[in-house]
Amino acid sequence: MRANIGAYFEIPVVNMNRAINFYQSLLEIELERGSIHGYEMAFFPYEDNGVGISGALAKGDVYKPSIDGVFLYLEIDDIDLAISKAVELGSEVLLEKIEADSCFIAEIKDSEGNRIGLKQDF
Repeated sequence: MRANIGAYFEIPVVNMNRAINFYQSLLEIELERGSIHGYEMAFFPYEDNGVGISGALAKGDVYKPSIDGVFLYLEIDDIDLAISKAVELGSEVLLEKIEADSCFIAEIKDSEGNRIGLKQDF
């Protein structure tokens, strides 16, 4: 069995332009538009042989934003800055920054209504 089984993620969205703006502004990255099986996607950066996994924003009838479903953490460099940016972008903070095992974590509601975790290593 593999130790790190995560392979890919998709974050459901209702409004792709709004979601792209939210995540590009929050994470200071560029997303690349595309599609999979006829569903509109915006792909997070990916590096061959990079550390961690990557994924996409996904829009379509099978994608329904929720704070109740699978829970994803995004690794970031500065959690305080990310929380501040999220609030500026209209996000709701669901869990203020707390200390966990060897990291800080927080939870926000993204532009589409998904619960997203933020993680910063010490």
